[in-house]
Amino acid sequence: MTTPLASPCAVKPAITAKPRTVSVNGIAISRAAIGRETQNHPAAKPIEAWQAAARALAVRELLLQEARRLALQPDPAEDEEGRRETDEEALIRQLVAQEIVTPEADEAACRRYFDANRQRFQSPAIIEARHILLPAGPKDEVARAEARRHAALLILQIQQEPTCFADLAAAVSACPSGKTGGHLGQIGPGQTVPEFETALGHLPVGTVGEAAVETRYGLHVVWVERRIPGQQLPFEVVRQRIGAWLGEKVRRLAIQQYITILAGRAEITGVEIASSPSPLVQ
Repeated sequence: MTTPLASPCAVKPAITAKPRTVSVNGIAISRAAIGRETQNHPAAKPIEAWQAAARALAVRELLLQEARRLALQPDPAEDEEGRRETDEEALIRQLVAQEIVTPEADEAACRRYFDANRQRFQSPAIIEARHILLPAGPKDEVARAEARRHAALLILQIQQEPTCFADLAAAVSACPSGKTGGHLGQIGPGQTVPEFETALGHLPVGTVGEAAVETRYGLHVVWVERRIPGQQLPFEVVRQRIGAWLGEKVRRLAIQQYITILAGRAEITGVEIASSPSPLVQ
């Protein structure tokens, strides 16, 4: 189990061309440790990964020192998969739990957020569609060119005789749905590959699409039969979700402020952690 380190927002890197010695209250963080930590901080440039790793380890050391100053004793926990915390991970978790107390979002706060963001709380739109799949690998340009040509002919034929879609699907589609006239049933978000889902949202309803949809699987001749808009969810259904989100937002801010306060009292070299007189969110 890995305890999350501080958000990068809590610290500001010292931009240098050469890594500097990093220490917290005289305790040095080895370059070897920073080097190992860089794998958790992908960046465009090696120096940026190094700086991010150094910041994360400096914040970790800062929190561990505070936990030990408060004489906390590690009580490692296990996650649902049986992975056990290290003593250091346990100390950081216990420190945060003891020192950072934030209020739960009340009914009024949740209601205000809901009223200001109603568009976020809707049931997903549902699309009923059928298709004809002409298979072609994503890198097989010859096959894809032939599939495009074939798809164009099918679209033209369906435009002239819409009732033939099911027969054509049964005859040429490489998808098992061809046996049922190409019917895909009701499709919701995340149920198809992204490129197909995006195209479904823009195709006309009640007719065949004028152009085939290209996906990693090949070319699709698509007929959208019905588009059912998402419905507004009542506040009571999303109240708990909103409360959890608002609570986590406040908690993250409180952790950042707590780290800032600790950093303002500490002697830190090699990285800069912004100090602030602002009191910790309670």
